[in-house]
Amino acid sequence: MDDATRQDDESARAANSPLVRDFGLLIKVATRLEQRIDTALRQECGIGHTMFEVLIRLCRQPGEDVSQRVLATDLTLTSGGITRLVDRMEEAGLVRRLPSPGDRRSVLVEATEQGRAVFLRAAAVHAGVVERHFVTPVAGGDYARLTGSLREIHRALRDDAD
Repeated sequence: MDDATRQDDESARAANSPLVRDFGLLIKVATRLEQRIDTALRQECGIGHTMFEVLIRLCRQPGEDVSQRVLATDLTLTSGGITRLVDRMEEAGLVRRLPSPGDRRSVLVEATEQGRAVFLRAAAVHAGVVERHFVTPVAGGDYARLTGSLREIHRALRDDAD
């Protein structure tokens, strides 16, 4: 067996390894689910999934001061990306910017009344898509194990970053 054939065989084994296949499946499922959610939110509520994620964050703790910097971190966006997103949301009447009383360099973002109304409609749409495509296909006990495992993976990744 020549070196090229051996390298081809090793490459095929690596590409077909269970770890590579399983992780690829996780990414495909997450991507397709996110696409389904985004499509449903756009069609039924006029917002995309990322805008929905901003509204979740802003509605989670009423009265909490949420800066653009915190939103960028929470949504893993750049400062420029969150600025453009908040610009679009402000133009749509979903959020408003406020100066931070404690830090002149910081800008706070809050949901408007219209933003909260859109969020409530979007939350129902989101729940329907998640129920149909994430919860229903998985047996009850398996679902609890799946979500528990995802929490453990998230915790391990978060702990590793510290």
